[in-house]
Amino acid sequence: MARKTDKATAIAELKEKFSSSNAAVLTEYRGLTVKQLSELRGALRGNATFAVVKNTLTQLAAKEAGVTAFDGQLVGPSAIAFVDGDPVEAAKGLRDFSKANPLLVIKGAVVDGKALSPEEVTKLADLESREVLLAKLAGAMNASLSKAVYLFAAPLSQTARVVDALRAKVEAEGPVQTAGAEEAPAEATAEAAPTADTPAAETADVAEGGDTE
Repeated sequence: MARKTDKATAIAELKEKFSSSNAAVLTEYRGLTVKQLSELRGALRGNATFAVVKNTLTQLAAKEAGVTAFDGQLVGPSAIAFVDGDPVEAAKGLRDFSKANPLLVIKGAVVDGKALSPEEVTKLADLESREVLLAKLAGAMNASLSKAVYLFAAPLSQTARVVDALRAKVEAEGPVQTAGAEEAPAEATAEAAPTADTPAAETADVAEGGDTE
């Protein structure tokens, strides 16, 4: 009875990890030492937790979570990087580690419900991180950035008043007429402030097990 309870708990924990993670990368770690696995966990810290998993239980948990990306791949000593942060940074960490330690084999991944092949995981690792892209966006915006920050910081009621004031100003100016063209009413427009996702918070490692059933 205790064994069944332990299995049910493990399946529930894995299902929760599949459901709550931004991505999950399946690997085979055959031949890696405990020290090497510890180094990999350190390299992924802040973006992903790396957990050794039992194949049979993981397959059941994935099925319950609606994840089919790992069907037929859960064989041999398996470990999964559950990504809670930036999937690009997690993919970079796994790719770089596997280059230095070829015994780590990336078998596939699921990102936002989409299955990725090992080659696609490598392509993901070649992308620029979210932080770099945001920095480039901020640099391109320059003076417009201060306006966006003002709108972000302003209370909702104040922001609404700013937008209403802009709309009223455009309407007050009346229709715009171009020489040789028919009059057409001017449409009031308001710039929409860009939104930025907040990075997800770290989560605790799931319990590990070495059984590869």
